[in-house]
Amino acid sequence: MTNLTRRNLLAAGTALPLAGLAAGTARAEAPMMGASFATHRRFMIGDFEVTTILGGTTPRENPQGIFGMNVSEEEFANVSRENFLETDASQFFFTPTLVNTGSEVILFDTGLNAAATVGALEGAGYSADQVDVVVLTHMHGDHIGGLMNEGAPTFANARYVAGQVEYDHWAQTGNEGFEANVRPMADKMSFIGDGQDVASGITGMAAFGHTPGHMVYRLDSAGKGLVIFADLANHPVWSLARPDWEVRFDADKEAAAASRRNVLGMIAADRVPAIGYHMPFPAVGYVDTGSNGAEYHWVPEAGQLMS
Repeated sequence: MTNLTRRNLLAAGTALPLAGLAAGTARAEAPMMGASFATHRRFMIGDFEVTTILGGTTPRENPQGIFGMNVSEEEFANVSRENFLETDASQFFFTPTLVNTGSEVILFDTGLNAAATVGALEGAGYSADQVDVVVLTHMHGDHIGGLMNEGAPTFANARYVAGQVEYDHWAQTGNEGFEANVRPMADKMSFIGDGQDVASGITGMAAFGHTPGHMVYRLDSAGKGLVIFADLANHPVWSLARPDWEVRFDADKEAAAASRRNVLGMIAADRVPAIGYHMPFPAVGYVDTGSNGAEYHWVPEAGQLMS
């Protein structure tokens, strides 16, 4: 019996199937499609449905002009290299969060502008009219920019919640963004302090420092928890992992560092997932104790919240 191996077939001059076709026919070319990115991530926390939406992303040059301003250029470079980060630019993400409690749709922060945020909401299956509550973690421009749309409220059916300390600060000092977006909505706002609820199962926590009244929010539903920590930490390595590294955008740098340790320590101890407004999208992960000089470690969610 002849053993029909590849060598025997070639020796006999017998072509293998498709061999001639592959050699003589050019493959069809496909055009380059360009970079792409998912724009929302949805999962359950107990009975709450949580959706993070990508309200925008942009590169920023000279990251040490933003992060680690109080450490040497050498230390910044070494930490960056250890974490596969370039030191000439950093990618920023802007991530509002939507929580559907079953009775209310609650939006945490409104992004850079109305068009981008509404577009991201619609991409996730929601409309601006479905938002029942808008919560402002603080009043920097990239969190209040979507409140108004050409002089009219973007979320026409919503009530608004903000921290009392935060509102009082900006109402006294003022700035263009506050005057255009927040002050016109003041009569529709309610104000809370540390430990007070936005709705059943959603509690505000003082985390001052980034701004004078910056708040984070704890979700608790059916035995599950999550923390929306907003701008407590603005980068997984250059801020969260090293809470003492100064961040240009923090108004009170010492207080911001203390808030980072307090809230991140709680998240790590409780082993609950968290959402950071500027964490790499989809901005969902866990906080663990660090190593190699890092106080904490950001652990991106890797399927734990799929079911």
